[in-house]
Amino acid sequence: MGKVTIDIEITNHSDENLFDNNFLIAEKIRKVIVDKVLVDTGATTLCLPKNVIETLGLKVSRKIVVNTATGDYVTNIYQDAKITIKGRSCVVECIELPDNRTPLLGVIPMEMMGLEIDVVKHELKLLPDFSSDTYLLALGLSFKTCENLNNNDL
Repeated sequence: MGKVTIDIEITNHSDENLFDNNFLIAEKIRKVIVDKVLVDTGATTLCLPKNVIETLGLKVSRKIVVNTATGDYVTNIYQDAKITIKGRSCVVECIELPDNRTPLLGVIPMEMMGLEIDVVKHELKLLPDFSSDTYLLALGLSFKTCENLNNNDL
């Protein structure tokens, strides 16, 4: 398939919420542009080096075990990383990598933003928002069907 990289903007979404509620001025919202993020369909979510996470001031959510090609290791997962790519955004958790490691964009944020790898051009392409081919899917249940479900069915 070849190697696909992309530059992405990452913002501390908690800072944006503070700004929205008049507790922070716009200039204090922490954000970075990360160059040459490897698009990795083998990765689950966003993976960032520790120094980038520290620059953004993201908050630790919990410790996790990560499975890699070189073995398992324990690391932190952080919350409220807002990714913006090609005009689309989503808020995701992010896995801490050691400093100087290549940042990774995994499949969950790609699916959330409707991004797909173009294997011929070696780039990410946007999937349509408005058509029968939209990437946005919903369960085939109607509201009437949902109203008839018992709490035990959920």
